[in-house]
This record gives sequence, C-alpha cells and structure tokens, in this order.
Amino acid sequence: MLVPGLFLPLKPSPSRGYPPAVPWGLKRFQQTRQLHFITFSCYRRRPFLDSPARRELFERALEDARRRYVLFVTGYVVMPEHVHLLLSEPERGLLATAIQAMKQSVARRLALRKAEPFWQARYYDFNVWSEYKRIEKLKYMHRNPVKRGLVARPEDWAWSSFLHYATGREGIVEIESAWTARRRERLGVAPKAIIREQQHPHPSKRGSGGAPSRVK
Repeated sequence: MLVPGLFLPLKPSPSRGYPPAVPWGLKRFQQTRQLHFITFSCYRRRPFLDSPARRELFERALEDARRRYVLFVTGYVVMPEHVHLLLSEPERGLLATAIQAMKQSVARRLALRKAEPFWQARYYDFNVWSEYKRIEKLKYMHRNPVKRGLVARPEDWAWSSFLHYATGREGIVEIESAWTARRRERLGVAPKAIIREQQHPHPSKRGSGGAPSRVK
C-alpha cells in the first residue's frame, strides 16, 4: 500500500514498462515526499534545441546537475523548443538552483550572439504526489515527440528516458528506475536515505501545481 505523499519508484512490468515492487537499490528522497514535473522553454518557444548535438548538450547539463546537486532524475524529454523533467528535490541546495545551473550551462555553450536570451525566464513546476501521476507524467513525456510528429514511435526519439525504461539502456543521464536499482544491487551499492522534516504538507502556491517559478 502506498503511503499518501510518499513516492516509491516502481519496477517496470514486461507489458507497460512502468510497474510495482520496490528494489532496495532505489534512492528515497523524503524532504517534501514528492517529485517535481518541470517544464521550461526556449525563448519565445524558438527551436534552439533543434539539432542532435544541442539536445545531447542539454542531456550532459542535466547529468552534471544531477551529480552536483545530488538529485535523481525519474524521466525527461528534450524537445526542439522545450524540456520536460521529472525530478526529485536535491540533497544539496534548492531545486530552483539546480534548474538555473543546467539552463545557464546550456545557454553559455549555445550562445547565439544575440541580445535575446536562450531560455524563457520562467519554468513550471507541478508537484507529483501519487504513483498514478508519476506514470501519467512519464507517458506524457515519452509520447510528446510522437504527438508532435517528430517520430513514429517513442523509441525513435533518442533524447528521452523512454529507451531506458523499455530496455534498461544506460545513456548520458542516470535514470532512477528499477533497472538502475537492480544494477546497484548487483554492484552492492546501497542507496542513501535522505530524511528531513516536512515543512509543508501540501504543495505551495508558488512554484507548484503548475504555477510558474522565475528562473533565468
């Protein structure tokens, strides 16, 4: 039985790729007991991430932020003009700081020599409190390239976490999943348990539930 507000990543099922039973190798971050579905866009929704090299550069910035701020990435997709992420709260610093760091890293490397910024200033943060919502957001992200007509199947879009869930493939970004948990178990790597007092039992009005938070 799932404790209300407690996120426990699930073992993938052969059929759907996202299902239940929690290996010990999964990390548990228990700060506010939630994941965050993050969305941010390129400036004025322009396709600044329109090449494989640029999308891969963003993946590397995401992985750098994962390591530096000690957070876990449950899923992601990099689209030509926006990004969706499903993240834990970091052990080091604030989530807003981690997002700002990855955005600035990409912007510095892909400066377009123009006065306009690379990213929109705001990002959207939706608090994911249930397993149902976690799977819903993963499916939404993975189907986004198909819905947009960029590819015929989710597995044809290389810049997302779909192939990891489907096959266990390790890419640039480490995904917190049952595949990763089993790999840790084989290596004998025990996860960290991060337990902090929960300050707010409900999502805050700002930076949650789809409300915009300002990060340049």
